[in-house]
Amino acid sequence: MKKLQKLPIGDSSFESIRLDNCVYVDKTRHIFKMIDEGKYYFMSRPRRFGKSLTVSTLECLFRGRRELFGGLWIEGNSGWEWESHPVILLDFNEISHDTPENLKYSLRRRLKKTADDYEIVSDSALIMDQFRELIVGLSRKTGRRVVILIDEYDKPLIDHLGKGRDALDIAKASRDILKSFFGVLKGGSVASKLRFVFITGVSKFSRVSIFSELNNLVDITMSEPYADMLGYTQEDICTVFRPYIKALSEAVGDSENRIIAKLETFYNGYRFSKRNIRVYNPFSVLSALLQKKFGNYWFETGTPTFLVNLLRERNYPVAALENLELDEQIFSVFDIEHLRPEPVLFQTGYITIRHVEDRVYTFGYPNEEVRISFLKCLMFAHVPGNGVDQSLFLKLSGYLEKENFGLFFETMSSIFASIPYAIETKRDEAYFHTVFYLAVCASGVNADSEILTCRGRIDMAVEFQDKIYIIEFKCNQSAEAAISQIHEKSYADRYRQRGKKIILMGIDFSTEKRNIAEWKTEEQ
Repeated sequence: MKKLQKLPIGDSSFESIRLDNCVYVDKTRHIFKMIDEGKYYFMSRPRRFGKSLTVSTLECLFRGRRELFGGLWIEGNSGWEWESHPVILLDFNEISHDTPENLKYSLRRRLKKTADDYEIVSDSALIMDQFRELIVGLSRKTGRRVVILIDEYDKPLIDHLGKGRDALDIAKASRDILKSFFGVLKGGSVASKLRFVFITGVSKFSRVSIFSELNNLVDITMSEPYADMLGYTQEDICTVFRPYIKALSEAVGDSENRIIAKLETFYNGYRFSKRNIRVYNPFSVLSALLQKKFGNYWFETGTPTFLVNLLRERNYPVAALENLELDEQIFSVFDIEHLRPEPVLFQTGYITIRHVEDRVYTFGYPNEEVRISFLKCLMFAHVPGNGVDQSLFLKLSGYLEKENFGLFFETMSSIFASIPYAIETKRDEAYFHTVFYLAVCASGVNADSEILTCRGRIDMAVEFQDKIYIIEFKCNQSAEAAISQIHEKSYADRYRQRGKKIILMGIDFSTEKRNIAEWKTEEQ
């Protein structure tokens, strides 16, 4: 049996991936298109999605490392001249930013290191002057225009968000430093010396806050031609990774087609433009194929504490994240002083585009890995772990599947009772809905919330192989009122063609009791 190429988990160096005979999914067609058609680019993508590898590929390409590109699209189809250009690479993962002073000092050190490599002398005290002189000096010394590659530009900002007022002040000061620093690239003495500029990050801060002085930057974050530039397509999974899928199917005793379907359910679903093409999370796919088991690999590499806190602070109706409708203008607004949860959730990869109609975007979780993991994280933020036996959550799905309503509502009441009064937010229908929804989802069931119909919105639906629950919530009313609304709005009509048992469930919450006051079920 032919030995498989190594899977490059955690390796974002194009050079080492190619030299070590690791799998590389060819993205050079996109890279050439970008270089051929423009000069200044910005792209944001979630963490561990291939941004650093793209930067590394560009560095090798502009350094003329043709030997690394053998067999790839750009080597045989582009007419690339393989000339070597001077490259300034700034990876903000490697630049200190705990204080504004250290940010400036570390930037200065990086620029000096590049100057030393090319034996260029710069004695400027200001980093802006040092940056400008380095670009001009490199172009003069080599006789070629300079390439600027900046990876994770926003790390000095997002690492300080959600950590209090002092940390926010550091982020704002760092923002002002970066604004002036990037503005150098637009200056008249520099622009003619540049061959190509590429900036990446997780977030897309507003042009006013960061890139106001670099207003010729082309943002391809949601550009249709580049929607699949990062991440793996379905074709990649079925061709490049077919031998690894076969190995996984043999290891777990399942068919290759079922493995592909499971990979799609767990790790596919990211959509970054109006163009209806979805990509897989590359880190999770590689991890699952290497470990030969499915897991929450991407989510476990970084807990979204800041996002969870932001949603709690805003008393955000998290159940609405399943079917969130927003105007496209929301994605041009991201400012550290006026954060909105929706663009943060999208840019960090916790929600993605599901559907686009005119200027209205519908969003939801990209896949099961993100959905289950994020909902559990949100649940434990709403329900303290020390207040209730965590195994109770896992039993909820079994009670619903067996239609054991007594134990289901007894368990759910225990969960609500475990929440200390001191940490409560406003106890209204939205709050009860949120906690109920999170608890049920954390048990692993297939639940949807805020489902739009022609007569209204269904509060919640839970689907099993043989049955569907249609759930309506009320607050300080009655369970009968909830059941009546399901009938009046004909919510069950949406599900009648599925051939499954339909169970209506009405639930009334009491703000006085701070718990479930009454429940009722009805089978159809």
